Amino acid sequence: MIREFFYRSGRRYASKWTVLIIDLGIVSVSFILAYFIRFNLSFNFDVQRLWTQLPIVVSLFLLAFFISGSYKGVVRHTGIKDVYAIFNAVCLASIGAIAVVMVNRYSGFDNEFTIPLSIIIINSLLTFIALAASRYVFKMSYEALMNRNEAPTKNLVIYGAGESGIITYNTLTNHSKMRARVIGFVDNNQQKVGKQINGVKVYDKSVLTREFVKFNNISEVIFSIQTINPKQLRTLVNEIVDLPVKVKIVPPVEDWINGELKISQIKRVQIEDLLDRPPIEIRNSKVEKDFDEKVIMVTGGAGSIGSELVRQICKYNYRTLVVVDQAESALYDLQQELKQAGFFNFVPIVGDIRDKNKMRVLFEEYKPDRIFHAAAYKHVPLMEQNPYEAVKINVAGTKTIVDLAVEYDVEKFVFVSTDKAVNPTNVMGATKRIAEMYISCRQQEGKTKFITTRFGNVLGSNGSVIPLFRKQIEKGGPLTVTHKDITRYFMTIPEASQLVLEAGAMGQGGEIFIFDMGESVKIMDLAKNMIRLSGLHYPDDIDIKITGLRPGEKLYEELLANGENTLPTYHDKIMISKVREIDYGATRSMIDELCISNLFFKDNVVQLMKSIVPEYISNNSDFCKFDKKEPQTDLNKKSEVRFSELNN
Repeated sequence: MIREFFYRSGRRYASKWTVLIIDLGIVSVSFILAYFIRFNLSFNFDVQRLWTQLPIVVSLFLLAFFISGSYKGVVRHTGIKDVYAIFNAVCLASIGAIAVVMVNRYSGFDNEFTIPLSIIIINSLLTFIALAASRYVFKMSYEALMNRNEAPTKNLVIYGAGESGIITYNTLTNHSKMRARVIGFVDNNQQKVGKQINGVKVYDKSVLTREFVKFNNISEVIFSIQTINPKQLRTLVNEIVDLPVKVKIVPPVEDWINGELKISQIKRVQIEDLLDRPPIEIRNSKVEKDFDEKVIMVTGGAGSIGSELVRQICKYNYRTLVVVDQAESALYDLQQELKQAGFFNFVPIVGDIRDKNKMRVLFEEYKPDRIFHAAAYKHVPLMEQNPYEAVKINVAGTKTIVDLAVEYDVEKFVFVSTDKAVNPTNVMGATKRIAEMYISCRQQEGKTKFITTRFGNVLGSNGSVIPLFRKQIEKGGPLTVTHKDITRYFMTIPEASQLVLEAGAMGQGGEIFIFDMGESVKIMDLAKNMIRLSGLHYPDDIDIKITGLRPGEKLYEELLANGENTLPTYHDKIMISKVREIDYGATRSMIDELCISNLFFKDNVVQLMKSIVPEYISNNSDFCKFDKKEPQTDLNKKSEVRFSELNN
């Protein structure tokens, strides 16, 4: 019955006036007890004077409660701030009582209103202790009654006994529906090891063994360290991923909602959290000034990179944002997302960049000052089978937008390229390199400043390896890896978009921007880590299958082509690639021929592409027959050498 009463009443919060009345009652009892304590638990004092002074004391505390607002807190969620408010109220009331004593003493008023100083001090201590204790007792009683006969749903360990770890503990234990029990903290600081925080012991990391986890029935380890970098996090995670626990992480403080950590923000550690480099941050950004009152157009604006570009651009003070994409559903989803986020100054356009008439109408109507060209076909195996479409979009489509940019005097044109354009081994990479070359040709003409950004694989983008592995894990495996030694560079979508925007702001025309992406990642290791982070084991739970290199696929990607080197920029992670000289006239003539020739014959188009890009040597593809005969192993060795030279 009592539990039922608490449950029903607990769904409502107690009235603040009820709390105020109870607090005043506690003040009255404490004042009476103060007299008994002062006079050795006897009645050797003037009881009439006590009753005369009591209303004065209660009135002073009433005023202090109103000023401090201590009675407004939700009692069952009492925390440090609530206790601090009580302390302030007691101090204010005590100062008021002392002021009354001083006024009476020096004004000749009735001495019955004079309260002994010792009584004031004793009353202050009793009142503070009683008010704080009453809230604590009610809070503990409420939680005990609510959780009676209900065992914790899971046992947890918090990795990190610092301030963030303590906040995480409070968030978990104060969440009524969580019913989680924190078994202990784990910390590398030996000064904390062996001590207790809120009655929970702090352990050394060596305690995290399979036996400890099994004995305490631990289901989750939550990392709550704000100062940790990705490399340290990866090392710590690797130490425990083989344990039968879920590994979660607390987000950075700046991502907390209104400065408070919520249960929903504690997420499973993702492979993105384990990149072997710190996240790239642009601190000296010129983007805000560059976008001020400008008309901006984003092609491919509903894609992975394009949509993130749009999200970031929306935060600036531009005049108009035109978003172009042929994917109607994806563009609609982006439109609804932006509207719900409070952004309305943008124009979504369903259109194909190959349609020059439609694009000309857009240029004529909106007259863009900045263009971010992200529209492209990017899937290597599909483009290897469909070179016609690859050329039409990646080359002819880019040529259309570039030509219109020159014709309409667009100030800046930023092209989103790829590391697959470097010494390409597939149709997709070759088309992106040809697009880069055409942009270099047009840089010599007109007022438009053409800027190229070149980066590696983007984590979480459509068709990338991470979402593929996640789907395969959900289905029970196996995970498919094309080669046991294949490596790739990775970056996050926000990083990629940030780089593109910054390149557009700093570029003066003709540059190819690349950036330090850290060490390349071995895809085999990536697959194993994803299996472990899912709480499973390789190969017992999920196996990895080697499928062989796909047509056109490299073992190693590169960021620089042969004959290129770099120049620094004001950001130590962003560099400018110095490209080798090309014959602009001959190159442009061949590209024009490529765009107007009969592209339905695969062999013809690929042969012409190889003429335009001499370093385009097919790998594991039907188009290898058009290359000078060279053993495949030698090609891989050359890629490995170029890869090593880049890292050195």
